[in-house]
Amino acid sequence: MKIAIVGLGLIGGSLGRAICSKTSDRVYAFDIDEKSMSTGRLLSAYHERLTDKNVGEMDVIIFSLYPDVLERELNTYCKKLKNGCLVVDLCGNKRRVVNQMQGLAEKYPNLEFISAHPMAGREFSGVSHSTTTLFDRASMILVPVKADIRTIKWLKEYSLALGFGKVVMSTAQEHDRIIAFTSQLAHLVSSAYVKSDQAQKSGGFSAGSFRDMTRVAKLSPEMWAELTLDNADHLTDELDKFIKHLQEYRDALSSGDKEQLVKLLEDGNRIKIDVEKTRRKG
Repeated sequence: MKIAIVGLGLIGGSLGRAICSKTSDRVYAFDIDEKSMSTGRLLSAYHERLTDKNVGEMDVIIFSLYPDVLERELNTYCKKLKNGCLVVDLCGNKRRVVNQMQGLAEKYPNLEFISAHPMAGREFSGVSHSTTTLFDRASMILVPVKADIRTIKWLKEYSLALGFGKVVMSTAQEHDRIIAFTSQLAHLVSSAYVKSDQAQKSGGFSAGSFRDMTRVAKLSPEMWAELTLDNADHLTDELDKFIKHLQEYRDALSSGDKEQLVKLLEDGNRIKIDVEKTRRKG
């Protein structure tokens, strides 16, 4: 099978390396940055460069791009693909790209479309930080747009073969609503938290809590600005809830209300335990 990857960043590069190391499929790649292409070649993230001459041979084409660039490249590539080619994106939001894919599915009925989101990452960006094991035990979220049931089944099984621990089916609306809480809110909280003037004075005074809370503050500002703006309605809802809960803790501290503070902390403790139990069952 011939699989193309457009965009050799952390995710695209890691996916290419996983496919190259764990399957016998042929990987073709393209990135506008020649340094990324050179690094990707050295890291065995692909076998051959994707070109206008060979793009029509691809069985699957996967886009690992920022939302604005993805929109343009989908339009550019779809007209060049062969009948039956599966088009997959790895964007962190789904409503916008799924809406575009639905339009493309009508324009190109010979193609299949599935929107995907690998729930994995690092605090670093770029193909130089990619790994063959980035997706091991992670979840892969699939949002089918227009695909045969056999194609969906194949992508689920292929994801598991690449190391993913589970595959979750979703809709674009459900995906964006939940991801606002599980991912995007965490990035904003981390970025805001590290802005305290105490952050520069924390050497020798910090342990795992500080490291965990600030890790994702290092991620690409350009990418996360696009993703959060793209999902602003769901994200502002979650921010409002978060600010409300923080205000409850502040009020208890300001009034010296130990009983209320204990209750707030117990509520958080109980919810965290319940969430962990639910995840283990799932």
